[in-house]
Amino acid sequence: MQEKDTSKYYVIKERAIPEVLLKVVMAKRLLESGKQKSVQEATEMVGISRSSFYKYKDDIFEFHDSMKGRTITLMVILDDEPGNLSVILKAIADYHANILTIHQSIPVNGIASLTISIDLLPDTGDLEEMITAIESHSGVHYAKILARE
Repeated sequence: MQEKDTSKYYVIKERAIPEVLLKVVMAKRLLESGKQKSVQEATEMVGISRSSFYKYKDDIFEFHDSMKGRTITLMVILDDEPGNLSVILKAIADYHANILTIHQSIPVNGIASLTISIDLLPDTGDLEEMITAIESHSGVHYAKILARE
């Protein structure tokens, strides 16, 4: 009888990740780039043990690395003012992502909720930068990823 995979996945901000896991990601980057030839060299460079690297290497990865060709659902809370939606759509287009669906709620007290499903393509830019670009607009209260497939 095959054991069912009960792994759960979470999306969390970098500031909430323990330092050892961030160092594992850094070591993986060094190995992938060819800057370090061995796990021993990479782990020494970032300041973790090889056992920590091997313990966590398959459990942490950079969010944008796994997202190419995937769909995310983004929720944005914004002011109900002319032009706010077009700024968000332009930011998504600037990062070469494909919008699949858009739903904007009826504004209440001048605030609207926007839900956008976005297809991340192989040439889509950095997802974190795209969300930061959306959040930096003065009419946006916040943006967060609700789901990914």
